Amino acid sequence: MPVTERSPMIDDLLTGIRDGKRASVSRAITIMESTAPKHRALARELLAELPRGDVVRVGISGVPGVGKSTFIETLGTHLTQQGHKVGVLAVDPSSVRTGGSVLGDKTRMARLSVDPNAFIRPSPSAGTLGGVARATVQAMAVLEAAGYDAILVETVGVGQSEVTVAGMVDTFLFLTIANTGDQLQGIKKGILEITDVVAVNKADPDDEARSQQARVAARELAGALRLVRGHGEWVPPVVTASGLTGHDVDGVWAQILEHRDHLGVDGLARKRAEQQLEFTWALVRDELDQRLRHSAGVKAIRDDVRAEVLAGELTAPLAADRLLAAYDDER
Repeated sequence: MPVTERSPMIDDLLTGIRDGKRASVSRAITIMESTAPKHRALARELLAELPRGDVVRVGISGVPGVGKSTFIETLGTHLTQQGHKVGVLAVDPSSVRTGGSVLGDKTRMARLSVDPNAFIRPSPSAGTLGGVARATVQAMAVLEAAGYDAILVETVGVGQSEVTVAGMVDTFLFLTIANTGDQLQGIKKGILEITDVVAVNKADPDDEARSQQARVAARELAGALRLVRGHGEWVPPVVTASGLTGHDVDGVWAQILEHRDHLGVDGLARKRAEQQLEFTWALVRDELDQRLRHSAGVKAIRDDVRAEVLAGELTAPLAADRLLAAYDDER
C-alpha cells in the first residue's frame, strides 16, 4: 500500500488539544462535524492519534419545558467548582437551509460558557442520526484528549435521538417535572427502558407545594420503573432537584457516579466496547450515505427520478432501485 503523507495540520492540532487550547479543540470538532471528503480524511487521521483519558460521559434528555439547559448549566458549574473540566455537547436540530445549529446553547448557558474549565458546543445534527453519532462521538474523543473529564451530551428530546445518545454515553439521565399528576403519560416506555437515573427537576425547596408535587412524581416514577425493569437489573433511582437554585444537584451527580460504580471497571469496558461496535456500523451507514450523495451516476439521474416520483410515475421502491443501480454501476 502507498504511504500517504501526514498532514502538518494534524501535528498542530494534536499539540493544541493536548495543551487544552480551546481554539484547537474547536477547530478539531469543526473538522469532525464536516462532511467534506478532505475533512473526513483529516478526522480519521486525527482520531487515530488522540490520547485517551478517564472521562465520565452522561447523556441528558427530558420532556419539553423541563429546564434542561438551566439544569446542565447548574450541574456543569457545580462540577467545575469541584475541580472537574466539563464539556457540554448539545445535539441541536439542524437548520434546513444552512445545516447550522438552531438552539444556540451558548446563549442559554451564559454563566457556564464563560467558565474557563467548561467548553460548550452546540452540534448540528445535519438532519440524520448517523450524523449525530459520528460528530458527537468524535467530538467526545477530542474533549477527552483535551483533559475534559466530565462530558454532558444534551439531546433535543425527540424520540430516536435519545436512543442514539444513550448508545454513546456511560449513563443516561432523564429529567422530568411534576405537574398535575399526569407526568407518566408524557413519558414513553422506551425512554424508561434506556434511562439510568431520573431527576424530577424544579423541586424548589422554597416552594413547598412544588416540592410536594415533585416528591409525589418521584414516587410514581419509581414504581413505574420497578415494573419496567426486570429483577436483578439496575433500577434507576428517582431523585428530586432544582436546576434553578442548585438544590440537590450534587445528589443527582452522586447517583450518576453510583451507576458508574454499579457497572464496574469490566462492565464499563464492555459497554464502551459494544458502543464502539455500534459506532462502527453508524460510520459505515454515514459513509455510504455520503458516497451516494456524491456519486456521479446518482447525480446524473437524481433530478429525473425526483420528477417522476413527484409526478406519480415512479414508486418509491423502484426509484430507490434505480438510484442504487446507478451507484453500483460505478463500482
